[in-house]
Amino acid sequence: MKKLSLLAWIVVLFSCKTEPKKVIETADQSLTLLESPIFSEDSAFAFIEKQILFGPRVPNTSEHQACKAWLMSKLASYADTVIAQNADLKAFDAKILKATNIIASFNPEASKRILLCAHWDTRPFADQDQEGIQEPILGANDGASGVGVLIEIARQLKNQPIDLGVDLILFDAEDYGQPAFSEEDYFPNSYCLGSQYWAANPHVPNYTAEYGILLDMVGGPNAVFTMEGTSVYFANNILHKVWAIAHALNYSSYFSYVQTPAITDDHLYINQIAKIPTIDIIQYDKTTESGFAWYWHTHKDNLDAIDKKTLKTVGQTLMQCLVQENASK
Repeated sequence: MKKLSLLAWIVVLFSCKTEPKKVIETADQSLTLLESPIFSEDSAFAFIEKQILFGPRVPNTSEHQACKAWLMSKLASYADTVIAQNADLKAFDAKILKATNIIASFNPEASKRILLCAHWDTRPFADQDQEGIQEPILGANDGASGVGVLIEIARQLKNQPIDLGVDLILFDAEDYGQPAFSEEDYFPNSYCLGSQYWAANPHVPNYTAEYGILLDMVGGPNAVFTMEGTSVYFANNILHKVWAIAHALNYSSYFSYVQTPAITDDHLYINQIAKIPTIDIIQYDKTTESGFAWYWHTHKDNLDAIDKKTLKTVGQTLMQCLVQENASK
């Protein structure tokens, strides 16, 4: 999952800098926070733990199928409609992945819509590890954290409805990207297969949204979410809107105005193909060569990689975004 994209190099060449840089802070000082449902980090953590109990959720496995059934059932208990978008997707190794994007919608008839998304599959190999590199990972943070936050948001929207249209999409086959040890020929765009398919074949004809927010690795201890380059390029105003709300909620230690390199993630294809301005809330770690947390794509990505305080920070920020948008529709 996630690597520096071609766009990253364009940004680097344009700015003549390769190191993270400070973006001018433009938080709206007049922002008035409206009353919002209280996001439960304990509930989100329980949803993450449930996913982990299925084991690695790799397409074409029984664990993947079992988790899909649970996700569909859980979201159906909260949302107005739930759609399973099934697709046969060709992976880098020519394997056909039986993939399913899961779409849960609230107020499906509302014209103003916000898209929230994450990926629910896990990496089929631990290619950043020292041992067991060809074995699948649990993906507690890389996958399950974003899904857990979105399910908790769905629960809150069920208990305290708003009029805004909200679509939650759990993308499949995000993390089946070609590893460095692969002997196959280079396969372009091998990551994010589910979001590529959905962006070209939306669940509703001519679907659009005001904007989208992708969650990826949003549960790590002491996580810092920077202004990632692809988000800056395609949806800078949305990035600043969300960051302003996070800062108004006193989450400035988590949401940084530092700009970091562009990455390839699900939001790239939503921006490029579906033309919906979409940002990525994703942890950046300046201490690692990859820019991702030390447990990224390793077997250490288990429940020890999850901190409830981080889940609370991200979840409450998204709940507040929805409430603010609901008031301005």
